[in-house]
Amino acid sequence: MAEITAALVKELREKTDAPMMECKKALTEAGGDMAKAEELLRVKLGSKASKAASRIAAEGLIGLYVAPDATVGALVEVNSETDFVAKNDDFVAFTKEVAELVAGADPADVAALAALPFRDGTVDSVRLALVGKIGENISIRRFARIQTANKLASYLHGGKIGVLVEYSGDDALGKDIAMHVAATKPKALNATGVSEEDIQRERSVAQQKAAESGKPAEIAAKMVEGSVQKFLKEVTLLSQPFVKDDKQSVEQVLKSKQSAVQQFVLYVVGEGIEKKTTDFAAEVAAQAAAARG
Repeated sequence: MAEITAALVKELREKTDAPMMECKKALTEAGGDMAKAEELLRVKLGSKASKAASRIAAEGLIGLYVAPDATVGALVEVNSETDFVAKNDDFVAFTKEVAELVAGADPADVAALAALPFRDGTVDSVRLALVGKIGENISIRRFARIQTANKLASYLHGGKIGVLVEYSGDDALGKDIAMHVAATKPKALNATGVSEEDIQRERSVAQQKAAESGKPAEIAAKMVEGSVQKFLKEVTLLSQPFVKDDKQSVEQVLKSKQSAVQQFVLYVVGEGIEKKTTDFAAEVAAQAAAARG
């Protein structure tokens, strides 16, 4: 069995907001497996154990560009080590220009984007020059591009959340849907877009809760299915209550306006990246001790 260290317990607590002792118990039961321990806490403590799952884990900016005719648009995530650098004018300009380049050039992947001609060199040479100037690592993590015969709506929140929505119909509603996506962060347009991995994870948690309830098998099975359906309703755009009128679903609002959403892209800076934490006081003390020899 893996050693249950204080650092491991601390990491699980930061991910779940669960009490330290509960984290230690879960890790012990899971044999040190972090993912399994997190699942055990969710079963025992409910939603509290997943509060920290969506915390931003890296710094940087989302770049957004939509062409004047709103038929092509792009999102790009450019990461930095600190939020301070993400506010640097050169970093902001680089991010915006790369998003426009993605929209126009349609690169196949990040490597192809890095090789594109840009300013007086390539995207990558300009990035490296920016690294040298700022003194902090900078990387292009991902991008998305939509070109359509329909329309595009977009929304950028503080440079940290970016949304592109392909839609048809009412323009004001298209913009509202983009803001809705930024606020509620759906995983997919409808249930068919939710990954099987996500569904099975929710089903596993629901099955364990049902087993602990002591209910008869047929009732437990209904509880599990109900939990999975509730999850799908919460994480799919068309099923979510509309943020401007929670008595209607997004799908109902779209139908009332003779409108439709074909697809959307949502980027949140640092989503899914583990962020290195630094004890600043300890670091300063260590540097002072080293200076004293």
